[in-house]
Amino acid sequence: MKNFILGLAFLSTVLMKTQTQVIAHRGYFQSQPPTTENSLKSLENAQNLKIYGSEFDVRMTKDGVLVVNHDEHHAKMEISETDFKELKKVKLSNGENIPRLKDYLEQGQKDKSLKLIVEIKPDKTKEKEDELTAKTIKMIKDMKLENQSEFISFSLNICKEIKTLEPTFKVQYLKGELSPQQIKDEGLDGIDYHYSIFQKNPTWITDAKALGLITNAWTVDDVGIYEELKQQGIGFVTTNIPDQLKNK
Repeated sequence: MKNFILGLAFLSTVLMKTQTQVIAHRGYFQSQPPTTENSLKSLENAQNLKIYGSEFDVRMTKDGVLVVNHDEHHAKMEISETDFKELKKVKLSNGENIPRLKDYLEQGQKDKSLKLIVEIKPDKTKEKEDELTAKTIKMIKDMKLENQSEFISFSLNICKEIKTLEPTFKVQYLKGELSPQQIKDEGLDGIDYHYSIFQKNPTWITDAKALGLITNAWTVDDVGIYEELKQQGIGFVTTNIPDQLKNK
């Protein structure tokens, strides 16, 4: 009987590990009451959901401050051409300041169980991308968040630069034009593509898994599409409705 119980426990653990995991897109901001994407409150909401992780976007200001914001502009100010002291004069829609990466990571430290999915945004030049990448990694290491952080980017240069600086960090590519084999050849850890890419390339999830790559799809906000991807064995989905998908 003891061996039977241990066997059931082991099987349960295996099944949990193979289930599709949910990542909140820019935090959980479509909450009740709703808040603002990429805000500290949206990260706190994601922490309260007890899901796998929460994704957020990192950019660099003109004076070298790392901030969390999806768009190139904050209000009408271009982030890369504006000092932080000017950016913080305009509040987010929920009343918060535009968060520095340090602020965001400090909130992330409050729940070690939630993975921080760090999207480093492309910049205007390779030199700027390399500076942004190096600063981001240094801050994460200084705050001892290496084991809690995973990385994604639309820039192949940024993805490869992360692996050059820290080969053990998990890095996935977002753009979608490279096959699983090409991703493997580039030395990256996975594909994190819009779900439509997997619909157009129906073998890529299986191919990627056979190569030992991580598989993720963004932005999955339809339960039917989620179920299709889950049936195909996708490892992760990034979604604006994490509360709806976490128990599916």
